[in-house]
Amino acid sequence: MSGAFTDDHGFNPRLIAAVVAIGVVAFIALWALIALGPQLSSGNDGGGHALSKAAPGYAAIVDLAERAGAEVELRRRVETESYGEYEPLLVLTPTHRTRAPEIAELLDGHRAGPALIILPKWQTMAVPGQTPKPGWVSVGLPVKPRDAMLPPTHFGKVAIKAAPGKAQDVQARLAGHSFTAWLPANVQTISGDKLETLIAAPGGGAVLAQVGDHDLYILADPDLINNLAFASRDRAVGGAMLIDAIADYADADGLAFDVTLNGFGGQRSLLRFAFVPPFIGITLCLLAAGLLALWQAWMRFGPALKPGRAIPVSKAALIANSADLIKQARRELDGADAYVKSQRIAIARRLHAPAGLDGAETDAWIDRHLGKGSDLFSSLARRLPLARNTHEFLADAQALHDIRKDLLRDS
Repeated sequence: MSGAFTDDHGFNPRLIAAVVAIGVVAFIALWALIALGPQLSSGNDGGGHALSKAAPGYAAIVDLAERAGAEVELRRRVETESYGEYEPLLVLTPTHRTRAPEIAELLDGHRAGPALIILPKWQTMAVPGQTPKPGWVSVGLPVKPRDAMLPPTHFGKVAIKAAPGKAQDVQARLAGHSFTAWLPANVQTISGDKLETLIAAPGGGAVLAQVGDHDLYILADPDLINNLAFASRDRAVGGAMLIDAIADYADADGLAFDVTLNGFGGQRSLLRFAFVPPFIGITLCLLAAGLLALWQAWMRFGPALKPGRAIPVSKAALIANSADLIKQARRELDGADAYVKSQRIAIARRLHAPAGLDGAETDAWIDRHLGKGSDLFSSLARRLPLARNTHEFLADAQALHDIRKDLLRDS
């Protein structure tokens, strides 16, 4: 049985430490990705937003504006602070699932600055095996957005329609810019009491509208400036001139494409704060404290103890077990006579006492071998059996043991 315990080493401490370390790192990485995932994502998911390179996206107009030297930014959170006189044109690209309060929050956070809302039009999907590049789409269906998508507090009551017709070019003039706008078949239009038409559709309704005299604009059909328009050089020129004309008309200092409505926002949260300055310092301190606590626990306790036998095999174990039984039975004082006798016999045998002596004579013989001023063996031998409690018993028994040790020069 002892061999089985000796050969069993349990788990490898290094392996367990490696598993714990990997688990801790993976746990921290998981929460970091959850907190910072929207900001770290490339956004090329085939949607209709500024990060998408698919047909309904706007990565082309963003890239063209940057190459032309315009101030372009991608906003991943709601801006509530103004930057002096810098007022970019906020471009919102909502989806079919966007709710009116979300748009209202972004417009209110823009502090009445110029804003352009590009309405959604396409419901897309990627078919496995038919998509030539990652992020592209292979199927797109035109779906009219809900009228209630636009908050009535900012736009009033509006009606969004898909006007039947064929694709055609229309001449437009805005902010001193004359350009040709390409209208797709079944162009999407908008109308409302508060809206002023800037670019009209041939069948009625507005393709580009302004909300009263506010710097708030609506582009009803996204095909005028999305990546699909950039498939043709002429349509790309018209789309670039359109966005430039809107920015000049609104007297904007640049372009700010919002992507929070498309699920790529880095909103404020306690989890995100733990991984960004200045709170990342606190996170690192907590991690260091945890590692120090783990190291202290490892050094304090060390490896696991090997289990021992339930009943040790030795004279010392036998004596200890017998002493425990006597103690539990409260019979310590009953062993006084036996203890005195064992000490008397041990001393007499080692010092070669004369044969034929009884107990009293042996005690007197031992007393003659003691030094002056020490307790007499005979006195202790008579007094030990008369002990009234364990304290007196232990004191006299220790005195007898000291006499034996002095006479026999052993422990």
